Amino acid sequence: MTFTTADLCDAHSEEDHFQIAEPLLKPYGGHQSFCGQITTVKVFEDNVLIRTVLEEKVENRVLVVDGGGSHRCALLGADLARLAIANGWQGIVIHGCIRDSATLNQLPIGIRALHTHPLKSHKKDHGDRDLVVTFAGVNFKQNHFLYADADGIIVSETMLS
Repeated sequence: MTFTTADLCDAHSEEDHFQIAEPLLKPYGGHQSFCGQITTVKVFEDNVLIRTVLEEKVENRVLVVDGGGSHRCALLGADLARLAIANGWQGIVIHGCIRDSATLNQLPIGIRALHTHPLKSHKKDHGDRDLVVTFAGVNFKQNHFLYADADGIIVSETMLS
């Protein structure tokens, strides 16, 4: 699907029930634009659940991770991004940090995150899946649609075209 978030905003009214994320997240990954249905996880400085979810084969899905906004470690690196690509994930949005940014920027996936951090996360296997997660002024809900490009992130209850 070819789109721009600006065109989607122009073509759809607020009655279409879409939200626009505050510009808090930086772009990473080789794909500037990506879209798909949302899967959510909520973790804190622990990426075990992220790996578990990214191991699933999917089509046209985006993983949204509420990492609590932590700047103390990275929740995603090159190995997990490669796993996501192999299993069909279109993008990953993280309210937290990533690492291996130079490598991530060469991979065919879209990523948004707060910052980079060289330290890997803990492995305690704590977290929740498929909850509504809220950050950047948006409620990210399971199976809603996310559109991201150089101008921002839009989340909609329904597919926008």
